[in-house]
Amino acid sequence: MSVTTASDSPTWIKRFWWLLAAVFIARMGVMLVFVHGADLAGDESYYWDWGRRPDWCYYSKPPMIGWMMGVIGWLTGNAEWGIRFAALLLGTATLVIIHRIALVLFDARTAFLTAVLVLLTLANAGLNLLLTIDAPLLLCWTLGLLLFWSAAQKPTCNTRWLLLTLVIGFGTLSKQMMLAFPALMLLFAAVSPQDRSLLRNPRMWLAILCGMAFIIPVLRWNQAHAWITLEHTKHHFDAAKLGWDDWLGLRTENVGLQALIYTPVTFAALVAAMIAAVKQRKQLTRPLMFVMLASAPALACFAVLALRQRINPNWPAAFFVPAFILAAAWLRGAAPFKVHAGWERWSLRVGGALVIIAHLALVIIFSTDLKGIDKLSSLRGWNEAGIEAQKFLDAVPKPDNTFVMALGHRYHAAEMAFYMPSHPHVYRWEPSGAVQSQYEIWPGPEERIGSDALILDPGPGEALLQNPVFTTAFEKLEHRGHIRIPLGQETREFSVYLGRNLKSWQPVRAR
Repeated sequence: MSVTTASDSPTWIKRFWWLLAAVFIARMGVMLVFVHGADLAGDESYYWDWGRRPDWCYYSKPPMIGWMMGVIGWLTGNAEWGIRFAALLLGTATLVIIHRIALVLFDARTAFLTAVLVLLTLANAGLNLLLTIDAPLLLCWTLGLLLFWSAAQKPTCNTRWLLLTLVIGFGTLSKQMMLAFPALMLLFAAVSPQDRSLLRNPRMWLAILCGMAFIIPVLRWNQAHAWITLEHTKHHFDAAKLGWDDWLGLRTENVGLQALIYTPVTFAALVAAMIAAVKQRKQLTRPLMFVMLASAPALACFAVLALRQRINPNWPAAFFVPAFILAAAWLRGAAPFKVHAGWERWSLRVGGALVIIAHLALVIIFSTDLKGIDKLSSLRGWNEAGIEAQKFLDAVPKPDNTFVMALGHRYHAAEMAFYMPSHPHVYRWEPSGAVQSQYEIWPGPEERIGSDALILDPGPGEALLQNPVFTTAFEKLEHRGHIRIPLGQETREFSVYLGRNLKSWQPVRAR
């Protein structure tokens, strides 16, 4: 490996900051085009609605994404660009920390290569454009890696362990996956000969215990709500019985999605680097051992899990962070690795080509009439539908005593809540009578007895007029019209009803 000398380090560090500035400006432009041409994704509007009712937990996730959405909405007046800009800021901060970890562990050239490899993935492009629960998790996870290594370097420094405690805690409030972070700490302390004294260091145990204690309010909330988050999470691990063809197709899908979002050559390099590190584990330096243990064992577990069920591409995302640092060191030929130069060259070429194509496609699609293609229908038509729904709400006899209810998927309620200019609290009707989303945990229409309701039913027709749930609940039910928003060959459509004087409503209870 051509080791970066001390005199070279400022040059490579400066290059990183120039690259970061250029990418940030370019992504700002893409973000503005995207905001102009696309609506919020369903999960984004759903989490935004969480943010209007701060709590210690929600139906499927810990509270951090809801809290963040609440703050963003308050600061930006519930503007789309605020949510998109927050995603860009979090993604940029995460990349800066990844670069810093690689710089501390290895050298400036390896840190620069790590940052470029991460930048040239579709996963990173998405992380900087859509605000989901993975944004705060990855920020906490990468900061946790940096702080744990820093604490291990100076294990008597209370400040470093305290900061690590807070990061573990906030990460735990972001996503359940952060609960695996202490296991990585213990694994490294147990395996690395130079760090086994950490197992006798009370500061590390206090950091783990106090950091994980942040989950206590989440557990108390779940106890009061029939452990609904745990029940929801358990369903992710339900494996259906499949025939041989379906089983093979699902395995191909799992690997193919990971290869796509991390780009094919880079994904192959990640896998090759981890295999090489495991094979040569006895010769690994301490930094290489750190990033190998923080990535390979967990990703191997996900690979085994993928043999029995579908794996969402974002599940193992946190463990790919140290894998990228390991791959950069491997590509640079850090001892004991020996790698052909073509790996780095083709990884950058293929990754760069795919990311450039993806960004150009976004700009072209959402700045032209191509945004009308059917595959993008879930990101379009909500703004227009919300404006039309608001017109119906403004025209009812008692607008100040009329609530809004959306039928169908939870996204219908969330998108209408965001895109109706008045941002009303939108209720959702769940036909099964079971808790299927946060809307069934919040109080339902039973708290609005005596009020009228503007009811939005997806699809054409007047079927709701024959539904006994609604005809008996209201004194009178009338069809008020339709909302029809053309989306290329598809249509965003709702039938609009007005329910007069809600007499009764059966609340949903968590089982």
